[in-house]
Amino acid sequence: MKRSIVLKLFLLTAGLCLFLIAVIFALQTVFFKQFYAHQKVKDVQSALQAYGQDYAKHAANARQTAKLEQDFYQKYNTWITELDSFGNLQHTDDYFMEIKLDRMDDYPEFSGRTIKVPLYSFINVEDFYSDNQFITPWIKEGEPIAFEGLIIKEQLVIQRMAKYPYNLREEGQLENRQMVNKEYEVVNRYPSPPTQYHETYPSVLFTGMITKVEIPEGAGGSRYTNHLFLERIKAFQADLLYGDYDQTADAKPLLNYEENGVSYKIFIDPLQDEKGKTGYLFAVTSLQPVNEAAGMIRHYYAYIAAGALLLVLLASFYYSRRIARPLLRINRTAQQMAALDFSEKIPVATKDEIGDLSRSINELSEKLHSHIVRLEQDIEKEKQLEHTRKEFISGVSHELKTPLSVIQSCLSVLKDGIASHKRDHYFAAMEDEVNRMNLLIGDMLELAKYESGTYKMEMGPFDIGAAVGRICAKLAPDMEQKGLRLHVSLQPAEVVGNELRIGQVLVNFLTNAIRYTPGEGAVFVAVTEERERVKIGIENKGTHIPEEQLGKIWDRFYRGEPSRQRSTGGTGLGLAISKKILEMHGAPYGVTNTEDGVLFYFYLNKKT
Repeated sequence: MKRSIVLKLFLLTAGLCLFLIAVIFALQTVFFKQFYAHQKVKDVQSALQAYGQDYAKHAANARQTAKLEQDFYQKYNTWITELDSFGNLQHTDDYFMEIKLDRMDDYPEFSGRTIKVPLYSFINVEDFYSDNQFITPWIKEGEPIAFEGLIIKEQLVIQRMAKYPYNLREEGQLENRQMVNKEYEVVNRYPSPPTQYHETYPSVLFTGMITKVEIPEGAGGSRYTNHLFLERIKAFQADLLYGDYDQTADAKPLLNYEENGVSYKIFIDPLQDEKGKTGYLFAVTSLQPVNEAAGMIRHYYAYIAAGALLLVLLASFYYSRRIARPLLRINRTAQQMAALDFSEKIPVATKDEIGDLSRSINELSEKLHSHIVRLEQDIEKEKQLEHTRKEFISGVSHELKTPLSVIQSCLSVLKDGIASHKRDHYFAAMEDEVNRMNLLIGDMLELAKYESGTYKMEMGPFDIGAAVGRICAKLAPDMEQKGLRLHVSLQPAEVVGNELRIGQVLVNFLTNAIRYTPGEGAVFVAVTEERERVKIGIENKGTHIPEEQLGKIWDRFYRGEPSRQRSTGGTGLGLAISKKILEMHGAPYGVTNTEDGVLFYFYLNKKT
């Protein structure tokens, strides 16, 4: 039976692990590329939202925005920039030229005007520094320039430019981006717009003089050096200006582009800074080819499968043993329970059916053990009650022997008529013995009640100082009758206990002190606080108790001085009763000899 369970669990776990490896291999082969592209796009889109918020706070700081773009590229391997509403780069202060336009009668609003032309849109930085020389030498300060463009929304949009107007005309007869000659290269910005676009925004020829040229210090110092990134920006500008881009679409466009076998994703998000200026957030990220990596992984899986098979076999055997071992432990624990050994508990480490079974067996073991312990306690209590009854009978028979003998003697004398003149004396003696027997029987019954183990002491807070004061006032006449002096030092303190039973202890201690203090002596009662406890002490001046008897005075019917057994008037049970009351309170107590007397004391916990 045990072997079959282990074998079944072993085969089940091994088959499940091998199945998972096969599923992972199939999913990685078929869906990995799609998952990679989807996850890449999702991460970049989430990052663009956060970037737009950061850019709105630092749009006025060109250095800060450049740092944001650089950090974004390093973190997500994505080129990013900001465009204005016409698709122009917003940050071109490191690569531009300024042109002062010539006078034009047809367009007086542009006559003599100086315009700023970002060169990123016309010439790549890498081309500018090709072979360590400027491949377009006529773009420099003081040189003339001609360009063809469109006037859209009162803004001049340059399409192409050359040194002289005739270069533009000659270039118009050639293919796009072809040089007329090396010196007068025609630089195109956009492809030619469709015919219907010329009808709305006619093409205009402008001439002017280059007044300023700002170039970066080498291609490595430029802000934008990726030619594909700049080409995609130019294409977006053309779509934006020629009306091919739908600006009213709710969904943010996500464009696909491929070059040299590498796929790219283009993100275009609307952008607005804190001043309300609108534009676009333009980003391009590459999706590196994963076909080759996926093919290598398929070959690599042969090695993975060999190692995984070994690990699966070991892990399957281990986990099958982990499942079967609790069953074996449950069987062993059940056998011990059958032998009434409840010491072993089953560890519960899981929340499955085996864990529930283990937990139920543990609960059964605890309940059986508790019932057996309770039964043993009941038997022990019964034995204690039987012992108490026997001691009670023995004590009663012993203690009642003397008063009964006295009563019998008095009755015999009265019956025989001897000493009839002392009749009242004998009746008084018998009455005294009867009262003594009543007191003795009451004390013995009370002590038996405490020792039975069935009495429950009810606890509560009370003022120990006030309780001691009432007891002292109650016994003050007895002290005055004997000529004793009472010295009281009380501190009001709230303690926890049974006020009635603690009062009984105080009466027993104080009565004992009065009884054994010689005439004209003194009794000292003190209540003092000690941190979390309160100490109650009662000291009487007189004869010391021998050291060997200090531990015996708490026993029932024990008297240190036999000659006083009849003269003190006590039953010999007061200190035994006080002992049981204090033990039921869990209160420390004791007796000690002082310099010229005996001190009884006990402690009670303060109310928290």
